Amino acid sequence: MLAVRDKRDRDAFSALFDHFAPRLKGMIMRSGTPAHQAEEIVQDVMLTVWRKAEMFDPHRAQVSAWIYQIARNRQIDILRKERRPEPEELIEDPEAEPDASQILALEQEATELKNALARLSDEQREMIEKAYLGELTHQEISAQTGLPLGTIKSRIRLGLERLRHELKGMR
Repeated sequence: MLAVRDKRDRDAFSALFDHFAPRLKGMIMRSGTPAHQAEEIVQDVMLTVWRKAEMFDPHRAQVSAWIYQIARNRQIDILRKERRPEPEELIEDPEAEPDASQILALEQEATELKNALARLSDEQREMIEKAYLGELTHQEISAQTGLPLGTIKSRIRLGLERLRHELKGMR
């Protein structure tokens, strides 16, 4: 792992991959994940190991503990994403035309939300947009931005609290 971290050694990474990939796949499958999905998770985890190798600190954790933690977090992110409730389909009456007051109310709500989002810090707005509009998991945002998972979660939580406060009277 140190050769991967310090020298970006592809042969060392190949050895890490050969050692950990089957073990990770087995662990993930034992938790009930189908084989094809387990393989995708393993690929994603090992890609993260390569990309984030500079974050490995042998004084804080063993290589195996570090890699298994990445795998566990990725698996949790996927489960959360799968369990997100799908919005119910709205049944529209083709005969009914929306009333002008409904259209105006929706436009006003959309404008208030847009303004409230604009008042957030750039960091909070970016994380909320990626999570809710881009439908990315926290782990995917972390991989995309390079920010620690805790920072992403804090920015989203604080941004949502601020939005809740600003939009309190909207109902």
